[in-house]
Amino acid sequence: MPMTATPTPGARLLTPHDHTLIMIDFQSQMAFAARSIDTTLLRNNAALVAQAAHGFGVSTILTTVAEKTFSGPMFDEITTAFPGKAMFDRTSMNTWEDAAVIGEVNRIGKPRIVLSGLWTSVCIVGPALSAIDQGFEVYVIADACGDVSVEAHERAMERMIQASAQPMTSVQYLLELQRDWARGDTYEMTTGIAKRLAGGYGLGITYAKTMFHAQEGQ
Repeated sequence: MPMTATPTPGARLLTPHDHTLIMIDFQSQMAFAARSIDTTLLRNNAALVAQAAHGFGVSTILTTVAEKTFSGPMFDEITTAFPGKAMFDRTSMNTWEDAAVIGEVNRIGKPRIVLSGLWTSVCIVGPALSAIDQGFEVYVIADACGDVSVEAHERAMERMIQASAQPMTSVQYLLELQRDWARGDTYEMTTGIAKRLAGGYGLGITYAKTMFHAQEGQ
């Protein structure tokens, strides 16, 4: 029998209110050794994710490891997107083994977890595999993660994907939350974030709007 298509989104697509974003260990000491991605690009992508999450009202957890004694504060690009938001500082490398963080995950109560942070092979693999084991659906924003080498990052991503984690990118995260340019209440916010932080795509938006007064929803 022929298949019947309907104009509805796939069940695996994220929405602003079906997941918890956990941003992990975006700290100076962790970034110094990151070699899988340029540090400037990493900071840019982290800012894009943070601003997208804040703009769409995504439930977000910010967590650090040994902030006062070793790793330093979280990137300003992230904290400025969430003024006054409480930070969860840990001793455990695996965020999912921290009782305070898991208490917040349970308080929020979302079935999906989206992860980004440093390092991919330790601080992201740990919670990803742990959350999957407990029945959560896990997404990893690959270009908002970094590791000590390209090899370490890629093997970590492969390991998580084999366990059912779904990889995505920072711009993909932003656009998946918007998903329809006719959604006027978040249109300017989404294109504004893209213009500031989405590289060539953002430049293209600026050019089209300036030169031709173009708009995606038309």
